[in-house]
Amino acid sequence: MAKKVSKKSKVKKVLPPTPHRAGIKPPKLDAKQIPNHVAIVMDGNGRWAKQRGLARTAGHEAGEKALVDIVHGAIEIGVKELSVYAFSTENWRRSPEEVKFLMGFNRQVIHNRRDELNGLGIKIRWVGREKKLWASVLNELKEAEQLTKNNKVLTLNMCINYGGRAEMLDAAVAIAKDAVRKKIKPDALSEKSISKYLYAPSMSDVDLFLRSSGEQRTSNFLMWQSAYAEMVFMDVLWPDADRRTLWKAIETYAERERRFGKA
Repeated sequence: MAKKVSKKSKVKKVLPPTPHRAGIKPPKLDAKQIPNHVAIVMDGNGRWAKQRGLARTAGHEAGEKALVDIVHGAIEIGVKELSVYAFSTENWRRSPEEVKFLMGFNRQVIHNRRDELNGLGIKIRWVGREKKLWASVLNELKEAEQLTKNNKVLTLNMCINYGGRAEMLDAAVAIAKDAVRKKIKPDALSEKSISKYLYAPSMSDVDLFLRSSGEQRTSNFLMWQSAYAEMVFMDVLWPDADRRTLWKAIETYAERERRFGKA
């Protein structure tokens, strides 16, 4: 007779985030002041490396540590969704050597970090275009998605080969094709129905849009989803960022009044 498996044995043990190395705790804010979805443009890797006389690739490598620390900090403070701009559709314009490095680096990071992220209860989701993306990178992303699909602590959107205009264009093409096939009526389209054609239809709207390095632009990142996001631009190069950078941005967010067009 088969031995019964207790319900407790089926429950996955989720590890707590690793505390900051200096023992710093997140600021005490009301739950309503914490953004549900934070989008981050991780900018400044190249400048960080140049300041130190290093190759640009060294900046990207240092940026990985910043991202991992911020992921732990996001869990600590209560963020539920985090989107990071790992490789844009415009990044293909960089030198072949840097593109090759970035593709391999993204593949390596996903492979090396997925078990750690899975242990933290993080759901990994790839957001982007399949066209041109290296098959090896795509395979790693899909394996990570499958491994972490039932996790609920935090959703980490890895935006690789992503562009906001590309996403809208691809959605428009898909809508046009469905209209020709009589699957939809153009006059009946709404914001909600259009959202279903985006790369990640279940993605929530961005509450806080954070960019490092001091640059003050969105660079074609999550344009639809960030329509009412609070923008915070911080003068810190990405490899120098950590969870305190995120927490400071969240404190700025908490001080703002969000009216969504209301008086």
